[in-house]
Amino acid sequence: MAAKEVAGDILSGEEVLQMVPQQEPFRFIDEILELDEEHIVAHHTFDPEADFYRGHFPGNPITPGVILIETAAQAGVVAFGIYLYARDTSREDVDKLLTIFTDCNIDFSGTVRPGDRVTTTGRIKFWRRKKLRASFEMKLDDGTVVCSGELSGMGVPR
Repeated sequence: MAAKEVAGDILSGEEVLQMVPQQEPFRFIDEILELDEEHIVAHHTFDPEADFYRGHFPGNPITPGVILIETAAQAGVVAFGIYLYARDTSREDVDKLLTIFTDCNIDFSGTVRPGDRVTTTGRIKFWRRKKLRASFEMKLDDGTVVCSGELSGMGVPR
């Protein structure tokens, strides 16, 4: 497939990460490893001291599914959407939008424990008029798939 002509700015993974609006303690992307017009690959290691582990579940903590969805959405919709929108417009135009998660269809197939690192890979399914749909897969370092599915999001004025 030939690369799409770029009208705007091509951002590096580090530049995109700096533009992701979620911040600690609610940022679930540590590093963007790969990024182009077709896909994104990002890492996150779950802090064993994260507050949600105290109650989910005492004595046998696992990362809540909603946090895994948020992790996938931050990489596969927010960061990926920032990159795609900058390619179509400019870095300055990205600053005028907030990328929000809108819906998902997720299959959970494993658990993530405190201290585990996950790799989320998102692949474009649909990108038009500031709306993105991406398929994704999240794996542990040993290759175990913990969840997969589709996510959608869109850019809205700040």
